[in-house]
Amino acid sequence: MNRKRRGRTSPIYTFVLVWVLLNLFGVPVYHLAGLLATLGISVAAGLAAASILRGKAGKTQEEAVPGAAKAEAAPAQEEKKEEPSPYSPEVQQIITDGRIAMKEMGRLYKSIPDPEVRKKINELMSVSDKIVRDAIDDPSDVPQIRKFLDFYLPTTIKLLNAYDRMSAQDISGENISGSMQRIEDMLDTTIQAYNKQLDALFANQAADIQMDIETMNAMLAREGLGGKSYLDLREFMKQYEKEQKKKNTGSGNEQLTEQKGSTSNG
Repeated sequence: MNRKRRGRTSPIYTFVLVWVLLNLFGVPVYHLAGLLATLGISVAAGLAAASILRGKAGKTQEEAVPGAAKAEAAPAQEEKKEEPSPYSPEVQQIITDGRIAMKEMGRLYKSIPDPEVRKKINELMSVSDKIVRDAIDDPSDVPQIRKFLDFYLPTTIKLLNAYDRMSAQDISGENISGSMQRIEDMLDTTIQAYNKQLDALFANQAADIQMDIETMNAMLAREGLGGKSYLDLREFMKQYEKEQKKKNTGSGNEQLTEQKGSTSNG
């Protein structure tokens, strides 16, 4: 408090002191020109003293709280240093939308009491998560996954929300029971559709794998490293099935021969 009072009164003291000194040095304050000159010099001295005191007060506050300004600026700098997404905007949007959908399905899983329905929701969440993750592994699937996120998944969540609201009612009317049963039946179909959607996303990869196998077979044949290679999976499976059929046919003939022999002996 004493320091604040001194800071406020010091410019006044300076003004009076300068006025007195000018009078002592013979400045004619009784004339208009002398009076104005004395007044101007005194005011300037008072303002200068006030400015000096403000500067000292600011330095004193900075010393009393070291690093305060830096601490206030730090959060702003941290906000600016947000790490950019390693994915394209389209893939990042799919990841974001997928997280929102998974959060809502998780809420429905906790809210709906029926254990069978919860089991189906859990399976839907598992397949949906795999579909969303495929956007990271294969960005060329983004259009298909976008369609899944824009229609199929939101529609499923909408129906589950309706089921949740109806299951919370304490009555079992015809409309409520019938609608809930239809939604339960729909979930089985939806799980199959989701699995087919996930399998369809790997169609391009399956084609690429077959192309790689055919290329490898051609290189092996050209280099004389085995001719027809068992890397050709389709040919290998055909050959395997033929051998199995032969074995089954042979074992069947042997059983018939044994039966005929036993009959003739009898």
